[in-house]
Amino acid sequence: MRQFDLAPLYRSTVGFDRLFAALDGFVSAEQAPTYPPYNIERTAENVYRVTVAVAGFTEADLSIEVKENALTIKGERQPTENKAEVLHQGIAARAFERRFQLADHVQVTGASLENGLLHVDLVREVPEAKKPRRIEIASRASSQPVIEGKVQQAA
Repeated sequence: MRQFDLAPLYRSTVGFDRLFAALDGFVSAEQAPTYPPYNIERTAENVYRVTVAVAGFTEADLSIEVKENALTIKGERQPTENKAEVLHQGIAARAFERRFQLADHVQVTGASLENGLLHVDLVREVPEAKKPRRIEIASRASSQPVIEGKVQQAA
């Protein structure tokens, strides 16, 4: 994979720290963890769902937190009293932490756990003040007041 040096861009910009942090994250994606697997779906306009495969985890083993546009999902299984000897362990039981960067105005609306899949529902709600609005253009003739009256001639 190619390596990119973004240092020259850092010197000539102000206020783009989050953008460069995201770019650095994309460049070093090969180091990103792959457990647990997940899907990101768009279910409707401005409605999204993150689905994480968490087989073997209960609701008590999982935590979901949103802070500063970052969604963090953590899982840590509690030890069980099962005394059976495991001959082959193919189902992962290790702890994990997954982070997802959220765009501005994206809110978590709910979460559910069913059939070993954790679903986190998201919605993007742009405030009215941030939405584009149409500005009417007034014609010049109608916007200037007209003075009516008679002009008197000087004698």
